[in-house]
Amino acid sequence: MPSRILLEVCVDDARGLDVAVAGGADRIELCSALEVGGLTPSPGLMARARGCPIPVFALVRPRPGDFQYDRALVETMLGDIDAVRQAGLAGVVLGASRPDHRLDVETLSTLMAQAQGLQTTLHRAFDLVPDFFEALETTVALGFNRILTSGGAPTATEGQLVLQALVRAASGRITILPGSGVRPENAAALVRAIGVTEVHSSCSSPGPPPEPRVMALGFASSRPRATDQRVVEALRRELDSGLL
Repeated sequence: MPSRILLEVCVDDARGLDVAVAGGADRIELCSALEVGGLTPSPGLMARARGCPIPVFALVRPRPGDFQYDRALVETMLGDIDAVRQAGLAGVVLGASRPDHRLDVETLSTLMAQAQGLQTTLHRAFDLVPDFFEALETTVALGFNRILTSGGAPTATEGQLVLQALVRAASGRITILPGSGVRPENAAALVRAIGVTEVHSSCSSPGPPPEPRVMALGFASSRPRATDQRVVEALRRELDSGLL
């Protein structure tokens, strides 16, 4: 068991960035629009993250929905990778699928070439693949550093058996990063069961409801959530206590 489990927190605004760091996160996944699973953060938010005291990885996802991208979207993603590098961030979070949900090796190879010199995470496009172990070998061959995955289930706890098998199959060649539904109440047990060295969480709590007119005009989600420093701190404590 490692001396410390790395905690990655995904955030989608400047406040979330600040409270994740203050709460004890070890790494940030920087996004926008977490209510749709996360999109590429704005250049301004990436610039704001430049001085962060912990590594920041930016999600590169140009639109919500599936992970099938045409040439125009791939060109957009290449420009976004350049923006991440220019902002001085540590890494990128990438993914692309074929219509059958297998990994799009051609697109991912193009994106990985553009991301040379940055750390790389394959995002949860992995959870849609028809064969996890084929996809694992593809991801290793592409040169990714880690895979963010729930084991193909709605939550990492539900996907625990698949995550265990992926850790065994990875055999130290790539990091398996469990995410989705990782909370203070289940994180330590999940880490012990799976045998991972990193976890991923939004550490969010429900925010105040938007004004009715703001919501009626489609400017806000009816169920807003926000990064919560107390949840980050609680998750950090649970991960640390699980090592005792």
